[in-house]
Amino acid sequence: MAGLADSGSNPDVDLLYDINGLAKDAPAWFDRVMEYVGEYGLLLGVVLLVVWCWWSVRRRGDEDAASTVAALIWAPLAAGVAVLVNVPIRGFVERPRPFLDHQGLEVLVEGKTDYSFVSDHATIVMAMAVGLFVANRKFGLFGIVLALFGGFIRVYMGVHYPTDVIGGFALGTAVALLLSPLAMALLTPVVKAVERSPRAGWLVRAGGRATDGQDAVIPESRSERTSERDLAA
Repeated sequence: MAGLADSGSNPDVDLLYDINGLAKDAPAWFDRVMEYVGEYGLLLGVVLLVVWCWWSVRRRGDEDAASTVAALIWAPLAAGVAVLVNVPIRGFVERPRPFLDHQGLEVLVEGKTDYSFVSDHATIVMAMAVGLFVANRKFGLFGIVLALFGGFIRVYMGVHYPTDVIGGFALGTAVALLLSPLAMALLTPVVKAVERSPRAGWLVRAGGRATDGQDAVIPESRSERTSERDLAA
């Protein structure tokens, strides 16, 4: 390909052409599918994973349901924070989209005029996937696989360099993990309060309001002690 000659010894550009070259050889319908998946499908998939995980946690009603739900709430919040952090990074680096500097790319999505580094899509999907991993490893691993595949598709579409995607992965992971302790410290008490609510407790446990340990055990023990005193009398 002619673009490879222009790339010199830059492995980032070489890999861009190698991955994007797959789009040239693929049928048009397959490229349309990849375009939709890369723009919307994988993000929607990770969101559905978060909802599915919440539904499973709520239905089981484990003792740690509140902390798990708090972690699930953090997943989309982490994605939002990561995007905000990316705003000054993009403005500082000011890296043009690859198709503006390199000829011969198969660009599947037109109209991309903003800067390329760091990839917002890669940042959002990975931040949500890592936040999901904090809540549940099984769901989180599946989400991370989807995020990695999404990064590949962004390069396949010709709208990002590989390092744009890698930077997005790093940014999303860093925000989701480094701010997770603070987020959990703030969100867990709120979710526990919701769990105790007679109206909103179903959001955390399928059975509704959680039964406080003291309310459940102490009255019973009192009745047992009363019975013992009656027998002794």
